[in-house]
Amino acid sequence: MFIEGEFLILSLLFLIALLYSSVGHGGASGYLAVLSLTIYGEYDSGWLKQHAWALNLVVAAIAFYHYKKAGFFNLKISYPFILASIPFAIIGGYMKVDGVFYDTLLSLTLVWAAYKLLQIKEVNSTTEFRVPSLRYAVPIGGGIGLMSGFVGVGGGIFLSPILLLKKWADPKTAAATAALFIWVNSMAGLVGASISGQLVIQLNILFPFIMAVLLGGYIGAKYGSENAHQSSIRKLLIVVLIVASLKRISYLVI
Repeated sequence: MFIEGEFLILSLLFLIALLYSSVGHGGASGYLAVLSLTIYGEYDSGWLKQHAWALNLVVAAIAFYHYKKAGFFNLKISYPFILASIPFAIIGGYMKVDGVFYDTLLSLTLVWAAYKLLQIKEVNSTTEFRVPSLRYAVPIGGGIGLMSGFVGVGGGIFLSPILLLKKWADPKTAAATAALFIWVNSMAGLVGASISGQLVIQLNILFPFIMAVLLGGYIGAKYGSENAHQSSIRKLLIVVLIVASLKRISYLVI
């Protein structure tokens, strides 16, 4: 199954950016899913990762701006995860992960992303939240950073559920933390790829992608959480993620 036509690809990237930015995410897992269902899916893992990271930089920056402006950013919660993730994301971006190993990691990541999207819902909680201790935050941040570098995501799909499950942040504070975490990890991954001489960004292909996610990211970050159609978009995205993961898995068994 292939997605064909530039307009369709750009439309899907727009929708992914809109949805993910509404919860403070950059959308890399969604971008990887869409690109895996196009002719770009035949490109090597380095190309896919780096272009997903580049789009992450745009959308996560917009999401962070809006959530910080609204007063939801808490530096005490964010900094240990972010600082711990940077060197490991660089290492992950530096390493060339291809073939069966990459397809397995990406497939598992896409399935996880679909699973977490199924769980997204509006939460109104009066729960008391606490700042995580360094003994938990540092290894979690480092582990997510390494995985992000390997796969080509920013790590928000892993960090946000942990913040909420451990009661370290409410949903909107988690979104602000995730947005900055994603931006830093995406940049670190690109730095790692550059250091290793594997940087393969194609600006002529990337530019229209950026325009699509820029618009979607702005709308999503500003209005997404109140968008009545968000549930429908999320369901469509879940289908795309599952189909893409099955496509990558098929490479492993055929």
